[in-house]
Amino acid sequence: MAAVAAVAEELTAMAAADHRATHRANSDDPAEQLAWRRLTARHADRLGEIMDAHGWPTADRFGADAARAAWLIAQHADRQLDVQRRALRLMEQAVSTGAADPRDLAFLRDRTLVNEGREQIHGTQIAGVRDGAPVPWPCEDPEHLDERRAEVGIPPFAEYVARFAPA
Repeated sequence: MAAVAAVAEELTAMAAADHRATHRANSDDPAEQLAWRRLTARHADRLGEIMDAHGWPTADRFGADAARAAWLIAQHADRQLDVQRRALRLMEQAVSTGAADPRDLAFLRDRTLVNEGREQIHGTQIAGVRDGAPVPWPCEDPEHLDERRAEVGIPPFAEYVARFAPA
């Protein structure tokens, strides 16, 4: 049990470091961008080791904060698709047994699909802002997007992208 508690603490510390450094991801300074890439790579490598030892870090075993931290680390493993894909598979299994959140799975699935150059399913990934309006990555079957989003507890697309619009 002490090992699980130590891993939970490590995951939450990595997520805190991620939050503190997120501004570096889109910095104009190449050194800041590199620091972000190195941080997310270290975290993804460690998440891979944790998944080797424990499977997907679920809330019932590791606590809600650690489970959310594992998800965040997987989300940001953009340059390590092997880790992201593996996290996705393990999280799918956890969701199927009720041990993980379908909403988080939808975000991770979309992120992984976008990183693979494929259309996303739930419209959670924004490519950027053009003429003051958020531009999503392409979505499959856009006519039924809000239905799929509702199924996993994500607000309608228009409401979601309004959060990204400049004030």
